[in-house]
Amino acid sequence: MEKKRSIGKKLVRAGGWQIAKRLAKMVPFGGTAVAIVLVGSDIRQKGVVYGLINSGIDAIPFVGLAKNGIEIVRGDFLPDKPEKVEKV
Repeated sequence: MEKKRSIGKKLVRAGGWQIAKRLAKMVPFGGTAVAIVLVGSDIRQKGVVYGLINSGIDAIPFVGLAKNGIEIVRGDFLPDKPEKVEKV
């Protein structure tokens, strides 16, 4: 029998992944490679223009480091796309 995860545990796991991605992007030069790999997810979350801008800034070694450090505390500079509402 499988144990079902609670909503809280699912949120912690998802939040942990977001923090891990941000921390990986913050490593100078290695963060550039991570930013390039994550371009697709940025485009899905933010749209083509904002996603490319966000990934471009993250790919610049020390600028991306500063941006992601500030975003961990403050939140995203570039907003995500609004979520689609399905009509019933």
